[in-house]
Amino acid sequence: MSLRARRPLRVVAVAVAFLLSMSGCSLLEPDVAPTGLTTGDKKPPKGSKGLEPFYEQALQWGDCDTGSGECAKLTVPMDYDNPGGKTIEIAVLRMKAKKKAAGSLVVNPGGPGGSGVDYAAAADNIVSAQIRRHFDVVGFDPRGVGRSAPIDCLSDSDLDAYLAKDPTPDTAEERTADDADQAAFADGCKAKSGELLGHVSTAEAARDMDVLRAALGDGKLTYLGKSYGTYLGATYADLFPDRAGRLVLDGVMPPDLSAEESVIGQATGFDTATRSWARSCVDNDCPLGNSVDEVVKNVQDQLVQLDQNPLPASAGIELTEGWATYGIAQALYDQGMWSQLTDALVSAQDGDGSPLAQLGRAYAGRDANGRYATNLLEALPAVNCLDRTEEGNDQQALIDKAVAAAPIWGRALAWESPCPQWPVDATNTPHEVAAKGADPILVVGTTRDPATPYEWAVRLHEQLADSALITHEGDGHTAYMRQNDCVDKAVDQYWLTGKTPEGDELTCKE
Repeated sequence: MSLRARRPLRVVAVAVAFLLSMSGCSLLEPDVAPTGLTTGDKKPPKGSKGLEPFYEQALQWGDCDTGSGECAKLTVPMDYDNPGGKTIEIAVLRMKAKKKAAGSLVVNPGGPGGSGVDYAAAADNIVSAQIRRHFDVVGFDPRGVGRSAPIDCLSDSDLDAYLAKDPTPDTAEERTADDADQAAFADGCKAKSGELLGHVSTAEAARDMDVLRAALGDGKLTYLGKSYGTYLGATYADLFPDRAGRLVLDGVMPPDLSAEESVIGQATGFDTATRSWARSCVDNDCPLGNSVDEVVKNVQDQLVQLDQNPLPASAGIELTEGWATYGIAQALYDQGMWSQLTDALVSAQDGDGSPLAQLGRAYAGRDANGRYATNLLEALPAVNCLDRTEEGNDQQALIDKAVAAAPIWGRALAWESPCPQWPVDATNTPHEVAAKGADPILVVGTTRDPATPYEWAVRLHEQLADSALITHEGDGHTAYMRQNDCVDKAVDQYWLTGKTPEGDELTCKE
């Protein structure tokens, strides 16, 4: 089971609608106009040939299907090694600054597979009022995602079945069935997406982002990347250090992570989040048990029962172990959903699978009519399988390591991936990023983040030639604009002035 690292858009508005002062810091007042930003560099990278038309293009802005902002299409090569060949169009949305814009703030919500267009359309909720006054907030759907030449693998009904399957097959028959399902997924991606399937890597998306920077008229990139968006931002800084301006990387996925490290790290993060939720439940008269261990065992027992006997749910699906696992993951991304998770598990215990299945559908972006609003869960493996080579084929050894490190989530996250059967070879080798020559980069990590463990933020901070680290002591996935004024103030100050926290490290408590 491949859980995405991302900021859940569904809960953004709730999470930031009431910005509480939880740390004693206050947002920047009076209003501070941005300083030190540069404009205009439409030249392709040195040594590039044939990219001039792409870098020199002018965006034609028009209406958006989101109902807000203005939209355009950015033309880029499908294959940067053959710029005279096929091209694809990248969907871009701009929410113009409420005052005169000092520049553009490009945003990515994560995934891989999250829509930057939809994320930017929520600009009033994803950045502070002060940043909205002074920056155009710009989002794009990375290649293969959403409105940008989307990857397609399965029909909606086949995707239902794929997500419903057992994430922890424990018999030979179940493992054989899972292998067949993974092969069918990979074959479907190749059949439906064709040549594009080999050109949706993070490195290629980063190159698209530099073409976008030029088209926007910015001399350097100003950026907010959350979760997987940090991987994209760090890759950009690696490729274009002289054009990397004020980059905020929040909820970090370091580009040097191996596939094994990614699985085990994320499983460990979800174990930590699960136990934090269980502790909160116990502290509030938990209906699922009287201790953390009892609550965790209750949930694990429910999943075993669902593997054997799925529950009736709603919207045309049953609550299987697969759908339940996605539902639990959805709620763990944000502590504001913990009580909803508790209620859904109690309902499932009482025989009603609908509330937990609804959480699972929210994770997958599936509506009550069986339609998927995005292609996120198809784009996610398509990008990941290009970005990280699988290390050998000893799956049982990986499972054993993952379970030892993360007894709750290790097996589910280590078991299944279509990458060993992927029809296209990986195009990237995990590597450290120093980004020498880039402006100081602001790295943000949350100590009990389920999807991107805090240790990953420290790891990237230590690799970068010039960076600062904000430590958010708290729960949930990512930190900026999640009810912590201390984090928000430091991030805003960085974008507006280029200044990082004193001593290049700052700790913000809940």
